[in-house]
Amino acid sequence: MTPQLSLKQTLALFCYSLLWLILTPFTLCHFIVHYLRKKSGYSILRLSRYGLLFTQKISKQGILIHCSSVGEVVAVQTLVERLLDINPEQGIIISTSTTTGAERVNLLFEGRVKHVYFPYDFPLFVTSFIRRLAPKKILINEMELWPNFSRACNKAQIPIYIINGRMSDKSKVTYRKFPSLFSPMFANFSAICAQGQRDYDNYLDLGVDRNRLFLTNNIKFDLSFSDTDIKTTEVIKHTFTIGHRDILVGASTHAPEEQLLIDAYLPLIRQYPNLLLIIVPRHPQRFEKVYQLLKGQNIQVNLMSELKPCDDSTQVLLCNQMGKLRAIYALADIAFVGGSLADRGGHNALEPAAVGVPMIMGPSRYNNPAICAALESAKALRNVENTEDIKSAFQDWLNNPTQRKTAGAAGKQVLEKNGGAIEKTLELIYSS
Repeated sequence: MTPQLSLKQTLALFCYSLLWLILTPFTLCHFIVHYLRKKSGYSILRLSRYGLLFTQKISKQGILIHCSSVGEVVAVQTLVERLLDINPEQGIIISTSTTTGAERVNLLFEGRVKHVYFPYDFPLFVTSFIRRLAPKKILINEMELWPNFSRACNKAQIPIYIINGRMSDKSKVTYRKFPSLFSPMFANFSAICAQGQRDYDNYLDLGVDRNRLFLTNNIKFDLSFSDTDIKTTEVIKHTFTIGHRDILVGASTHAPEEQLLIDAYLPLIRQYPNLLLIIVPRHPQRFEKVYQLLKGQNIQVNLMSELKPCDDSTQVLLCNQMGKLRAIYALADIAFVGGSLADRGGHNALEPAAVGVPMIMGPSRYNNPAICAALESAKALRNVENTEDIKSAFQDWLNNPTQRKTAGAAGKQVLEKNGGAIEKTLELIYSS
């Protein structure tokens, strides 16, 4: 039953919806301009953001999983594989808000699931979107919380769940500023699966009913590498002739992390001439900027897209393609996990851990603090704050291969010890 709103809550939702109405002409103009320019991802399919679905052969009564962008899509990969194992005929739809997220869905699942763009949170759009898709269950991954969408699901009597729920201290403060808008929203969810104790406690502080709140832990611990990832690792190794090189990986980097890595790497190659740095920027729009950054410093760089083998003079292999990071981690001796020296909260540290690669990170880890704390406690992860720290950590592990392998093995053990979140999540979903 849809919760009744007080007058104050009704006014808050009205003002929120009015804001979306005001923004809609601007978002539509933005779409039209990019559509006419034939920008990647701006096809007629993107009109699902306005509730207009043109995608063919989407099976109704399926499961809709919403992921904001690339990171969230990658995080649900193992969950989706489990759902397909349970019922191969189960229609699964993944919605994203970004083009890169859409591309990752198509890359990871190769037609086994469908993709749609998630609607803007205006009542008419979300109602039309839900009516046309008619899913039997909706799973919201991590922290994509929309008042009108969740209310429309409740009105349509479609169970909606938060899976791998994240609620940082910073986000909790934001939600508390608008209680009339967000407090009723939480009541629309059938269950909220918190990924950690911090998140569980913060949901409680926001007034979520204990009977609908569950500590399932982080589904990222249930990480598995696909056959495609394994094949891609071998292809990269042979295409770029790097099987004999010692490899450092700078993963999911943001500015100024590439420069910090370069400044740490260059002094090291005097001692380790066989050392190769592979840089994987987080966002594709930065590929060219990072390439120019490297060329501007006379660094010998190969672009992954050019498929040119690295020779002994190649210093940096720049990955300017999406969907290769997991495969690259499997080649690494040591990894830096980005978004941690840039203040972005740190990206997924479990991917290198899953293939026994020790890692370094900066202090910005608010996206996954429990994961990083567990890896650091196991000595699989070291903290760095500047170029000198990066150089020192790389040097220590390069000088001590046994210690490096022990640290990598410790990371794998952290995953094994903390697994099981997906099964707990599936049990909740199928029991309600």
